[in-house]
Amino acid sequence: MQVSLPMYGVTHQQVEPFWRALRARLQAYGLEAPETLSWPQDLARHWRQPDLLLSQTCGYPLVAYLPQVQVIGTYHYRVEGCNGPNYSSWLVVREDDPGERLADFRGRTAAYNSTDSQSGYNSLRALIAPLAQDGRFFGKALASGAHYQSLKMIQRGEADIAAIDSVSLELLRRAQPEALHGVKIIGRTASVPGLPLITAAGTSQGQVEILRAAANEMVSDPASDSLLIGDFSLVPRADYQVIAELERQAAAAGVTAL
Repeated sequence: MQVSLPMYGVTHQQVEPFWRALRARLQAYGLEAPETLSWPQDLARHWRQPDLLLSQTCGYPLVAYLPQVQVIGTYHYRVEGCNGPNYSSWLVVREDDPGERLADFRGRTAAYNSTDSQSGYNSLRALIAPLAQDGRFFGKALASGAHYQSLKMIQRGEADIAAIDSVSLELLRRAQPEALHGVKIIGRTASVPGLPLITAAGTSQGQVEILRAAANEMVSDPASDSLLIGDFSLVPRADYQVIAELERQAAAAGVTAL
């Protein structure tokens, strides 16, 4: 049985108290769960495991290659750029860059965390599609591996712009303010449903209901405060199709990559 909460939290220490509190609630309902969280390197493989009890994924993997998982629900975050269960990303550039809007970054270098990220890749691809010429807008796009690494690349001058998840940006602002030194925001991506909690296809309906109830109860637990969690709701899987639609619209404009 595997449990991970890999998407938010600047450090493991921010997430582990949340898991201890959530696990206690699961146990109170009679559902046993691992004492410690997994921190997998290969998330795509991890999310497909048949013994996955609970994890948090991104909306893009959910619609692109995780048809078999069950959705538990989606947390709402007390962060600018979020609205209910929806979230968006900020367009971040160097503070001293003269560019003030996305169109000013034609031919420049973009950084992104991974190609299966809604916040860092798919959302930005959708934004550049109307501006692209022959399927291209940026001169170059570089993989960073994580949002905080994209910010570092901008600070070091290795990249000029990135789309940074609004929740990740606020968590970094609070925990590591130096991560935002020398950068500014020039825009925002489309708002879409946020990162869902998931479980394996084989998890029983009774267990799904327990997971959902316990996750909902965590909204009022002090352990949620440091993760900026404000509410919880069940967002239907169908609502996440807006993410696939963004990809389709970009492809229709000839843009299949950053």
